[in-house]
Order: sequence, then structure tokens, then C-alpha cells
Amino acid sequence: MTTQSAHDVRPPPVGSAPGRFRRRRSGGGGIDRVLPYLLLAPTILLVLAVLVYPLLEGFRTSTGFYRFGRRLRDVGWSNYVQALHDPAFISSIVTTALFVALVVAIEAGLGLALALLCAREVPFIRTIRGTLILPMIVTPVVVGIVFRLLYASDVGLAATLARSVGLDPPEILGQPNAAFAGLVLLDVWEWTPLMFLILLAGIQSLPVEPFEAARVDGAGAWRTFADHTLPMLRPTILVAVTLRSIDALTTFDQVYVLTRGGPGTATQLISIYGYQTFFQFQQFGYAAALLIMVALVVVAASAAGVALMRRGVQ
Repeated sequence: MTTQSAHDVRPPPVGSAPGRFRRRRSGGGGIDRVLPYLLLAPTILLVLAVLVYPLLEGFRTSTGFYRFGRRLRDVGWSNYVQALHDPAFISSIVTTALFVALVVAIEAGLGLALALLCAREVPFIRTIRGTLILPMIVTPVVVGIVFRLLYASDVGLAATLARSVGLDPPEILGQPNAAFAGLVLLDVWEWTPLMFLILLAGIQSLPVEPFEAARVDGAGAWRTFADHTLPMLRPTILVAVTLRSIDALTTFDQVYVLTRGGPGTATQLISIYGYQTFFQFQQFGYAAALLIMVALVVVAASAAGVALMRRGVQ
């Protein structure tokens, strides 16, 4: 009787029971298949509760006519048609667009300048960076209250400085153009640190080889910035501008505390107009239609920003 050597032992064929058992174990089954969905369930439910449901409920509200909080009848698209022919709504859209364009442009320019100045490692630079981002962490309501005190025509800092040099106290919050400029200054003071922080991180992540080559070639500071820093920093600038534009479109706290949309409609952004229409005039359906239209504008701006960022990266 011959004995089989150890070298003649072969693994079982693929179709054998042990092979099928291993495939079932590797493929997973039972709880392994549903575990990813169970882990995603809390996030999905949160998104549905916080984003999807309010949007759907807002759209349903925008198609109705309400009186004293009760839905009396469906009006279809009438609220949207009314909004397109509402001079106050059009004026708030223009004011909001001008506000967003001014604050984002100024904040981007100042943020880039500060980021370039603070990118180098010099003594006390960390203290300077920490000081520059302090306005960003202050509550917007508190910022509005502080600037309202600064702009006050009786005891405000601007009035005190004007009296000290023999001038009449300025009516910053009482004049339309001055109030709008004061609101822009408030936003620039509060949110330029965000631009500075994003752009500083982008500058510090740039490769050093192109700048060393430019230094060897004798390129000046401006030429190095135009040929190397700005092109490589363009995707970061697009990210910062997109995020800040979306946030500026929904500015409410500071405006409500500082001017409440006045004087007249000089600082009546779309958020203020929607708030007044909903809570003060109690036109729930019409206010919902206004805010749904603004939400669509924000989504379109976000999509455009993402497209520009992808094109910039490519």
C-alpha cells in the first residue's frame, strides 16, 4: 500500500463546500449588508428633517393664501407672479446684489493683502494672526449692537470724534447712503478675517519651487505675485469668494439690529423683506414664495461657484 506524500496534497476544487463557504463569508450577509445603511440612517434622517422637509413645506405654503395663520385657499403660482411684479421685492434684490458685490470684493482684496503680509514667519506673527481673526468669532448680534453704538448721532464714537474737531455729528443711520455704507463697513470688519484665514491657508500650501526659481531668475515681488502666486491661488480664491457670497446673500442679524432695513429701504436686504412680509404683515404664502425664490438663487450661485472651482482646478 503506497503512502501519499505531502507534496501531492492538493487544495479542494472551487466547487467544493469549503470554497462555497469562504465565498459566502467574504461576500457578507445578514447584518453586514445592511450595516452601511444603518450607519448612514441618522445623517439621512437629519438632512431630511433639516433641509428637505422645510423646503417642501415652504413650497406648499407658497402656493396658498393665509389669513390669521389659517390656509384659506390654494393660489397656485400667483404668489410667484406677484413677487416678479413687486417693486419692493425687486428693490430688495437690487440692494442685496449691490451689498454682496461690495462686501465680497472688498473682503477678498483686504483678505488677500493681509494673507500676503502675514504669510512670512516673522516675530510675533502668530499673535498678529490670532488678533486678525478675532472679529470673526464675535456673535453677529453683538457686532450689530456695537456698531449701532459707534454710529449713534448723540453718544457714538463718530459723533464724539466729530465734535472734538468742531464738526457737526454725522447722521450715519439717518441717511440712506451713509447707512448702507455703514452696513458694508460692519460686514467688512466682521468677515474679512474669514477671507484672510482661507487665503492664508492657501498661500502656505503653495509649492516653494516656483518661487525659488523666480528668485534665481531675478523676478521682482510684483512679477512673482502675478506669474506664480495669483495663478496657483486662484482655486482657493474661488472657494473663498463662493462661500462668502452665499453667506452674504442670507445676511440678517447685523442688518436687523443695526437698521432693520432703514432708513426707508436703503438697507432692506431680501432677508429683511422676507422677515417683514412673514412676521409683520403675516403674508405667509407670499413670504414663502419670496424665500423659495431666494433659495433657488442661492442654489444656482452655489452650482456656478462649484463649476468655476472645478474649471479652476482643471
